[in-house]
Amino acid sequence: MYTANSYQHKQNPYIVNQLNNSTPQQLIMKVYDFAILHSQKNDMVKTNQALQVLIDSLNFSDAEANEISVGLLRLYQYCQNQMRKQNNQLVTSILTDLRNTWNDALKNAG
Repeated sequence: MYTANSYQHKQNPYIVNQLNNSTPQQLIMKVYDFAILHSQKNDMVKTNQALQVLIDSLNFSDAEANEISVGLLRLYQYCQNQMRKQNNQLVTSILTDLRNTWNDALKNAG
């Protein structure tokens, strides 16, 4: 996974600092935001890169999380495939719903 430091020479120091000080949950929300933005722009490459980051963040080692992770993996892969087919509106809708669900879950957990 990419780190904020690997892009430090290209990015705004404020953004790098914000990413370095974000919780893992906040970083996932930022990845969702990035994926949604680029699916709206019909940018398959950047959307699929963000989806790959989401896939890489899934937890398959915890028995309780495994079922959810498998379901999310299938959704993320479906979204990647739909971006290849240029169904960006469908992908935007799915990612927005997922982002809102995660956001609600994080609010209720905290």
